[in-house]
Amino acid sequence: MAGALEGIKVLDLTRVLAGPLAAMTLGDMGADVIKVEPPNGDDTRAWGPPHVGGEAAYYLGVNRNKRSVRLDLTKPEAKALLGRMIERADILIENYKLGTLAKWGFGPDWMEGHAPRLIHCSITGYGETGPKAPLPGYDFVLQAESGLMSICGTVDGSPMKHGVAIVDIMTGLNATIGILGALNARNATGKGQKVSVSLLETGLAALANVAANHLATGKEAGKYGNGHPNIVPYTTYPTADGELALAVGNDGQFRIFAEAAGKPEWSSDPRFAKNADRVRNRTQCDAMVAEAVKQKPTQWWIDKLRASGVPCGSVNTVSQALADPQAIARGMVMEMQHPTAGTLKMLGFPINLAGTPATAAKAPPLLGQHTEEVLAGDIGLSATEIAALKKAGAI
Repeated sequence: MAGALEGIKVLDLTRVLAGPLAAMTLGDMGADVIKVEPPNGDDTRAWGPPHVGGEAAYYLGVNRNKRSVRLDLTKPEAKALLGRMIERADILIENYKLGTLAKWGFGPDWMEGHAPRLIHCSITGYGETGPKAPLPGYDFVLQAESGLMSICGTVDGSPMKHGVAIVDIMTGLNATIGILGALNARNATGKGQKVSVSLLETGLAALANVAANHLATGKEAGKYGNGHPNIVPYTTYPTADGELALAVGNDGQFRIFAEAAGKPEWSSDPRFAKNADRVRNRTQCDAMVAEAVKQKPTQWWIDKLRASGVPCGSVNTVSQALADPQAIARGMVMEMQHPTAGTLKMLGFPINLAGTPATAAKAPPLLGQHTEEVLAGDIGLSATEIAALKKAGAI
């Protein structure tokens, strides 16, 4: 079956993570994605080890379902070529510094005159206005500046970043959402539009209930380790043989947990009967729950609590998570063939469309693998014209 975005052409001028992830997501849903790379390629091609078939695993993870065109955009011939590619695209995604495209001659007036149906998605560090707008954006820095790091880590420890570039990832997903919204609007208006997302705005929005708590009370947010600012007990506890993630979301679940722990009196104790009471008496509540949980193995608790509807789970390593039967059943580890890596294992598709399913049609491309194919087949250049571009160093 054709993908949901079959017939949509995407020009991916991004590198690293947020932009490539957005473009790959569109490609997974059937769009034809052309990745334009500088002579040395996307930065992440060198972000290893590990490498597989000469390519960094980091690069491979966010660049399937794309064709790679190598352009040296310091050359005027390459800029002219880029203009012809923009004119033929439905979607352009870029994460250049503010004003870069306009400096090359592709400002708003050019876009309106040459590509009025284009959806232009700009991914920046800080947005297009404000005192920090000209600055480049880096996930680690924005995790710090957005406040996300300040609420991560142990209660008495230093602020801690997330284990993956979570702001980049969420920004890529926000970009995808914005692009799809603009694509739907184009169906009604016939016109494209600018879509702007930034790491800062994404990081701030990700504060969600933590920001809501602060805005409602004026109080500074704090760190709770693996705990929750508004719910108790809701953290990890050592068991007899490992660790349990326990997420008691309401008073009924707490009553069931107390019975499973052999402490039914907890649910009628005025210090713990209601969630608000448990939050106020967090230290005491967590201590007594921890003492009870450590008496039994992890799987005992999982079997006992899940049977009664209390949310809980084991604390898995990455290898355990990817090997879990549920992850396998949902196709979250897949294989595809790569020209140098051979059989390549990749993460599967987190979005499932029943009528137009995602597919892994193209392996992550080698640098410039499809340059001549795109120039001849998509733009219509002759062999002589392509040879002249090579001679000029534009491709």
